[in-house]
Amino acid sequence: MIIRWFPRPAFARTVALTTGLAGLLALLPAAVSVPTASASTATASTGGGLSRADPSLLYRPGTHVRAPSGAPAPPKEVSALSWVVADARTGAVLAAHNAHRALPPASTLKTLFAVTALPRIPSGTRHRVTRADLAGVGAGSSLVGITPGQTYDVADLWRGVFLSSGNDAVRVLAGMNGGWKSTIRQMQAKARELGARDTRVVSPDGYDEPGQVSSAYDLAVFGRAGLKMPAFAKYCATVDARFPGDRGSAFGIRNTNKLLTGADGVRRYRGLIGVKNGYTTNAGNTLVAAARRGDRTLLATVMNPQSGASHAVYEEARSLLNWGFEAAPAVTPVGSLEPPRPPSPPRQAAETEKRGPVARARHAEPETAVATASAGPRVARAEAAGRPAAPSGYVWPIVFIGAACLAALALFVVRRAARRRRDPAEP
Repeated sequence: MIIRWFPRPAFARTVALTTGLAGLLALLPAAVSVPTASASTATASTGGGLSRADPSLLYRPGTHVRAPSGAPAPPKEVSALSWVVADARTGAVLAAHNAHRALPPASTLKTLFAVTALPRIPSGTRHRVTRADLAGVGAGSSLVGITPGQTYDVADLWRGVFLSSGNDAVRVLAGMNGGWKSTIRQMQAKARELGARDTRVVSPDGYDEPGQVSSAYDLAVFGRAGLKMPAFAKYCATVDARFPGDRGSAFGIRNTNKLLTGADGVRRYRGLIGVKNGYTTNAGNTLVAAARRGDRTLLATVMNPQSGASHAVYEEARSLLNWGFEAAPAVTPVGSLEPPRPPSPPRQAAETEKRGPVARARHAEPETAVATASAGPRVARAEAAGRPAAPSGYVWPIVFIGAACLAALALFVVRRAARRRRDPAEP
């Protein structure tokens, strides 16, 4: 009997019409869902100047820049083993050369020390220095001139770090912060928190020690983090200060960053706001420099220039900053100083996998606020309530096709019952 029913033209027309409608309805969710993800992607690629650059790009050796035709190219005369130019506000890396190459940082590592210890030591603290506080200062270290038995304001000690690059000041502050080894652990943890994976801390003052390394990328991360801290920004921009001496006296100290002070024949860079320079025999000259022009603040990190020219580290930073301010509106970023997003919790990842490829694409988009806004107020309300707005992936097609099949079967049964009432003799 079933074989006799199926070929009937009326039923075939019913099934064809219903299946066609089901197919059209099944395409609707994809037509609605895919543009939402695309809009999110497009916005993320332009919003805030950040791009979808592969994070692994900056781990590849060589120079990386994405400049359109007619845009200025990075200066070719830069001889540093590693350098980075980045936007301090957005974190966008405008150009880089060997960004993640592990190199000795010298005193630029003091940026990480300050980012780590500044929030932990109360600003109004006064400390009487002992000989034990100064034990372990390396031979040939740069010093601000701390005297055992003298009591210092913590602000004076920080000026000793930023202006004179005083390893003696770092020793005292590290002792106030829980000790040398504890400070090393804290600095390492802070570096990881900021996404600076190239840095290995052995001596918080940047003094040459076996295995101590950082990178131009990581130093830019530390400089950017520091500039967000008002005390850090104030100290690193200070040119001159008075430092306490014996018996109530004081003496002048001056920032060793010549690009900030304009000393020794180096022209001061217009708009420079810090951050930190360094030098050791092993590291060569290193520099993290930040400058602001209008509403744009740029960071340039330069590590170990090879040209042999006098003050090369400052002049190469100058060239990179000049290029950055000129090219920033045109170039597409090649990376970001922002730390990587944490992986999804296992349960959330499993649920996303179950919802199909469209849901996975949405979940992969970092700009969730843009996607939610594009989807409309209903989606926003649902997501705010912690529940999905609607089924996604292949759920809608299955629902529509199932409903269509049920409708076709019901229509066939009704039409057959009507036909039997008209012709009772029909088998």
